[in-house]
Amino acid sequence: MSSLPVSVLNLVPVREGQGPREAIQSAVELAQAVEKLGYARYWIAEHHNTPTLASTATVVLIQHVLERTSTIRVGSGGVMLPNHSPLIVAEQFGTLAVLYPGRVDLGLGRAPGTDMKTADAIRRNRHEAVYTFPDEVQDLLRYFGPPEVQSDVKAYPAVGTGVPLYILGSTTDSAEIAAYLGLPYAFASHFAPEQTEAAIRIYRNRFRPSQYLEKPYMIVCLNVVAAETDEEARYELSTAIRFFLNTVRGRSQLLQPPVKEEEIGMTPLERAALEARMSMMLIGGRETVKKRLAGFLERYEADEIMAVTYIFDPGKQIRSYELFKEAAEAVLR
Repeated sequence: MSSLPVSVLNLVPVREGQGPREAIQSAVELAQAVEKLGYARYWIAEHHNTPTLASTATVVLIQHVLERTSTIRVGSGGVMLPNHSPLIVAEQFGTLAVLYPGRVDLGLGRAPGTDMKTADAIRRNRHEAVYTFPDEVQDLLRYFGPPEVQSDVKAYPAVGTGVPLYILGSTTDSAEIAAYLGLPYAFASHFAPEQTEAAIRIYRNRFRPSQYLEKPYMIVCLNVVAAETDEEARYELSTAIRFFLNTVRGRSQLLQPPVKEEEIGMTPLERAALEARMSMMLIGGRETVKKRLAGFLERYEADEIMAVTYIFDPGKQIRSYELFKEAAEAVLR
């Protein structure tokens, strides 16, 4: 690689003092900023029944961002396929591909992206979805394919658009599916770091070349908090720590301003859970992030790094992505 592609994952968090409208506007402004910085793609993740996130209607937000940017690829990180009919997904993303040619990605996940009661309310059979996922991915590949591979049911205007599919995952099961189908793979190291090494190894070792991809393509998603100094990055990190603790504590606290870490207060079990979750996080000033990224790339075979950054101040969040881009460019010089 002459350069390391870097991308952004955004869950569209709602900051304290904001509502969903302001959170969506912040997401657009971030997309516009990273486009200017030369980021490869900007993905939005589907979540439901989560008041701290404004990314429920993922395809609507993707269109909103596409309309307000001009070059960066925009897509789903991902669409949770158990929640949706493949035909409807193909129609939606095919329409986006017609409106914004060459700029649309479709990342696909096997989980519902929510709790089980909400999954039931979405009204698709989530129990069968785990087993039908590979077949439904094949359906999507056909819907986006040329006219000669179509069946009686066609997903107009998706036919012939060739929207690229990415398999998302946080377990080795998803690695096997991506390898078997010969599709690019995006792994969620930002919340499942312990599975990273095994998932990458399985994907690369078992990859079967396909008409869509000749050799493996591995995207790894990492938590990143970069600032002018290591000390400032640690301070800004407290926002992410408090946001992560929502999951551990079963709370729904909006994204909070930074505080000194000792002010957060954690039990030993909470700290252990947090340290496990953040074991692969890139934190620090530009040089520190560069060294940690270089160490990560030396150990793991990643073709692209996707960064997710929780920082309360939108300007400092954009600056973090700027510093991370500079660090990534310096790694391969």
